[in-house]
Amino acid sequence: MSFIETSDGTRIFYKDWGQGRPVVLIHGWPLSADMWDFHANALADEGLRAVSYDRRGFGRSDQPGGPYDYDTFAADLHALLEALDLRDAVLVGFSMGGGEVVRYLSRFGSERVAKAVLVSAAPPYLLKDESNPDGIDRSTFDDFIEQMKSDRPSFLASFGKKFYGAGLLSFTVSSEYLEYTSDLALQASLRSTLACVRAFSQTDFRGDLPAVRVPTLVIHGSSDQIVPLEIAGARSAEAIAGAQLRIYEGAPHGLHYTEQDRLLEDLLAFARA
Repeated sequence: MSFIETSDGTRIFYKDWGQGRPVVLIHGWPLSADMWDFHANALADEGLRAVSYDRRGFGRSDQPGGPYDYDTFAADLHALLEALDLRDAVLVGFSMGGGEVVRYLSRFGSERVAKAVLVSAAPPYLLKDESNPDGIDRSTFDDFIEQMKSDRPSFLASFGKKFYGAGLLSFTVSSEYLEYTSDLALQASLRSTLACVRAFSQTDFRGDLPAVRVPTLVIHGSSDQIVPLEIAGARSAEAIAGAQLRIYEGAPHGLHYTEQDRLLEDLLAFARA
């Protein structure tokens, strides 16, 4: 297996498939790089270089006790780009992975990055407070944490259905795929899984978004029950100069699976343009 080592000695597992312009695929919570395998394989077949990696604490990467915050995640992404000497890259962040993209570009700039894609992404700010009255109540995230402390497999089974919109008339997901998703999530440590709930729910990216100065595509499902379009993708597209907003009507949060062919077409077109 392939690893890079960060400045604090954490080993980050990555996959590196194909040749051509690099497309760096950053996974969402609580999954791993494997969520991107369909797209990574297809991008490599289409003449691009698909690089995906497991966030620290997840998948095959090391599972330190901490820290699990976006400055650390952005520094890990920076270490990966430098170790592989990736240039002219397209960064693709799904869900909490969108935070890595935004924080990386804010902290490290765009010397190595040509474009960015935010898919079902958490920025700009999810938590409900006086500055964000339309956000998600803290009790929702507190409940996530308490349920996972008590019975993580049970929580993941119910969360997965909401993640993929199971039960909607427009889509059904197989029990086998839901189980696969839970298996990916259970590779992570409990500590990192819990800490990342606080990271993606409480981190305010509103100050980072104006620093995103590369062409950006924002993709979001109109039926996302995890990260609602109105408080996330729509606002990020408004805050990033020149960003394109592409709404997938009726799509849930996990549109990397439910809309995998359409997403592949959009990623290919954007990366090649």
